[in-house]
Amino acid sequence: MIDSHAHLDEKRYNKDRDKIIKNFKKDGLDLVFNIGADLETSRASLDLAKKHDRIYAVIGVHPHDAETYTMEVEEELRQMAQEDKVVAIGEVGLDFYRDLSPRDVQRVAFNLQIDLAHDLGLPLVIHSRDADQETFDILKLKQQQYGDLKILIHCYSGSVEMMERYTKELGALIALGGSTTFKNSRVPKEVAKAVPLDYLLLETDSPYLTPEPFRGKRNEPKNVRLVAEFIADLRGMDVKDLIKITDQNTLDFFGVHL
Repeated sequence: MIDSHAHLDEKRYNKDRDKIIKNFKKDGLDLVFNIGADLETSRASLDLAKKHDRIYAVIGVHPHDAETYTMEVEEELRQMAQEDKVVAIGEVGLDFYRDLSPRDVQRVAFNLQIDLAHDLGLPLVIHSRDADQETFDILKLKQQQYGDLKILIHCYSGSVEMMERYTKELGALIALGGSTTFKNSRVPKEVAKAVPLDYLLLETDSPYLTPEPFRGKRNEPKNVRLVAEFIADLRGMDVKDLIKITDQNTLDFFGVHL
């Protein structure tokens, strides 16, 4: 299995991070992609990736931290991206749910990091919450400008209709995680059934969004199996087939080989 999105640098793992990583093979995890949210966590993601064969790093500045995005930060991200274990820019985008950075600042940081990903020839891992239409519009404009952006919508929470626009108009991939399993998550379940398999990735967003039946506890990458089992059951397919397809989608998106 592959977990396409985790935050193992998070302080909640300080006591047992090494044990969790050591158990990857036993837990059936081939790879984990560790995602940055600001400069500090991007550095930490790269550090983990350089120490562990089964971890790759994604670096960038989250919309919550958009106010910290400067040309100095961009230059360090650019330098970090020269490392082989850095495989994408993310998670970047818009968050109009919590609005921890002003929306105009979020827009600027988002656009700059799309440009950075294009300059570096790297895929984009997108965070979008309560901003579906504007996120889509920005990405579509940039896709028209560049024509070669590889886009992944992390922890997708929009409608089936918007998912179809992302996949058909932008060629974007859709990552689903633990929130799909929540009892009150009607729309994510509809998306999980409708998204074309060639566009689907699995994730945990550890330590957040722990799937049922462990909701409320700290999440771990090994729980990607629970997400896979739930979605396979929704789609009426064998979980091994789902994992095989989504793993290959993940490898292709990030340009990584096992």
